Amino acid sequence: MAKKEERDIEKSYSKSEFVAKLRRLAAAIENDDSFEIQIAGERIYVPKRAIYNIEHERGEDEEEIEFQLKWSLVD
Repeated sequence: MAKKEERDIEKSYSKSEFVAKLRRLAAAIENDDSFEIQIAGERIYVPKRAIYNIEHERGEDEEEIEFQLKWSLVD
């Protein structure tokens, strides 16, 4: 399998698109299924073994919450 190029993309969605993606993600987690999503033209496959965490960042002028899914590319 060819190694994928590194990337760091932030994509904005409308509220309704964001809610739909969160609902699909929640359903996949509840059903112990893998999850797939297309972000900026690339289809991403999130395995069931992914680790879920929430990150909070605070700066001088803004705050940010990130819902993160992480997994290893090697077993």
